[in-house]
Amino acid sequence: MLDERKGKNDGFPVPKDNYKKMLIGFGIIMVGFILMMGKGAESPDTFNYDIFSFRRITLAPMVVLFGFGFVFWAIIRKPKQKE
Repeated sequence: MLDERKGKNDGFPVPKDNYKKMLIGFGIIMVGFILMMGKGAESPDTFNYDIFSFRRITLAPMVVLFGFGFVFWAIIRKPKQKE
């Protein structure tokens, strides 16, 4: 019955195209975490103000949240119906 309504069912809950989009989303998340990384202080006695940079505090978390949103969208997206 499922084969008649939506075409062939391969047994996967998510279509292959959505898996590709999920991998892209995980890549975006990894880029966000890489943007958060950086070197620390040269010595424990000095304070490095680079931890409060725009890249680490604002840009990187926004990229990570966008990546999680992209993965969520890729999971719930319905495939287009071929006629």
